[in-house]
Amino acid sequence: MPATMVDEDERRARQEARWLKKEFGAEAPLYAAMKAEKAIEQKDFSRCARWKRVLEILADKSSAEFRGHAAAK
Repeated sequence: MPATMVDEDERRARQEARWLKKEFGAEAPLYAAMKAEKAIEQKDFSRCARWKRVLEILADKSSAEFRGHAAAK
């Protein structure tokens, strides 16, 4: 797979993660998981992989935010 495609997939996953976090806050991972499940049901495994990456990004951001709030206390 060309590097530009990988970069585009990563950009898209990060964009989706930001949008979900903005729209749904703490519920964002739930919505991403629902999207991944729907992709699996439709046997669209590349789309499922993107949503899995979105979940990873959201998990990283959540743990980073938690560390940031804990350090501020």
